[in-house]
Amino acid sequence: MTKEQELLRSKRLALSLLAAAAAVFVVTSLLPRGFWIDGLRAISEAAMVGALADWFAVVALFRRVPIPFVARHTAIIPSNKNKIADNLAVFVEDKFLKPEALAAVILKTDPATNVAQWLKEPANRNYLAAHLAKLVPEILATADDARIQELLRDALHAAIGKLDMAPSLGTVIHSLTRDGRHQELLDDGMRALIGILNKPATRQMMAELIASWLKREHRAMEIMLPTEWISESGATMIANTLNNIMENVAADRDHKLRARFDEMVQRFVVRLQSDPAFIAKGDEFKRYLRDSDTFNRYTRELWSSVRDWIRTDIERPDSHLSTGVVQASAWLSEELLAHPDMRTSLNQHLAGMARTLAPAFSSFLTRHISDTVKAWEDKDMSHQIELNIGKDLQFIRVNGTLVGGMIGLLLYACSQLMEWMTIMLG
Repeated sequence: MTKEQELLRSKRLALSLLAAAAAVFVVTSLLPRGFWIDGLRAISEAAMVGALADWFAVVALFRRVPIPFVARHTAIIPSNKNKIADNLAVFVEDKFLKPEALAAVILKTDPATNVAQWLKEPANRNYLAAHLAKLVPEILATADDARIQELLRDALHAAIGKLDMAPSLGTVIHSLTRDGRHQELLDDGMRALIGILNKPATRQMMAELIASWLKREHRAMEIMLPTEWISESGATMIANTLNNIMENVAADRDHKLRARFDEMVQRFVVRLQSDPAFIAKGDEFKRYLRDSDTFNRYTRELWSSVRDWIRTDIERPDSHLSTGVVQASAWLSEELLAHPDMRTSLNQHLAGMARTLAPAFSSFLTRHISDTVKAWEDKDMSHQIELNIGKDLQFIRVNGTLVGGMIGLLLYACSQLMEWMTIMLG
């Protein structure tokens, strides 16, 4: 049963009770007076008063009732639409969108644990992957729209145009090298190089290069001398020498090569930020990214290949992307469940985001609610409210009829009692 049908049914019930009370009143008014007849008439009369009073109260909420002196106090909802809109928006903002209230809800509900528990179930992980796969075609279709592509291209070109390539790169490198972090990178590089030099395959390659050099540059000596021994010994000597140098640098934080490395990095940063030649090179590279037909064609072809692969992959039963989502979800669930401190930190960050974003979001949502309600037609607004609460309001009419009848019975009983007492005392 629809809301329209439920409302109509409730109205018919209330009207039927009013009609029944009116019928009883008319019939009892035509019959000879008597104790029971007068009682029924009193009950029906009071029931009609209650029904009509509550009918007026309910109707006055939604429509104008043209009764002198009281008409201006009818059609309450349509007349106060703007006030209702503003008050509703304020109510939502005060009760649901306060930053601290949102943060408290997040901390209380523990979303990190809930997400982890939800992702723990394989069915949920598959469900997530399936729905993300459904979104991919829509995202790709949006990206394929010529107008969207033009917008993205213009935005990218504008961003590139505002970027100072060389100074920006210098700033990034300066940030990365702050507090000697580049020395850690140097240590990692030296450890990796030592490992490579100690591999037999590397030394064999070095020996072959030395032997090839001897054959090419010193053909006569290569015939007379033991080339294989010289090559192997030379490769071992070079590798050991480099190993010793790098081990010394790694062990000595004040090694002069470290100081030279520092100077080289800092000099490179300064040149990036101030050298006209570097700045010009950066501008040239920026123009290449923005204007080069070759580069732009390459990026379009690359995107086309990636897009086609994605479209093909998500349609396969064993989709790599879907499998990756499932595996990533399982890993995330395991990590969150295994580390309570991580869940606590994540919840706190979410609460902090809520505190930060709530004012702007609250302002937008409350304004949207207020503007939307104000934009409704008066009749439409009244009709929608009546559809949703009108059924219950009609029961006010029903109750008014029944309560009125009971009050009529009570008053009639009181009047009869007073008459009886008067007779007895008289």
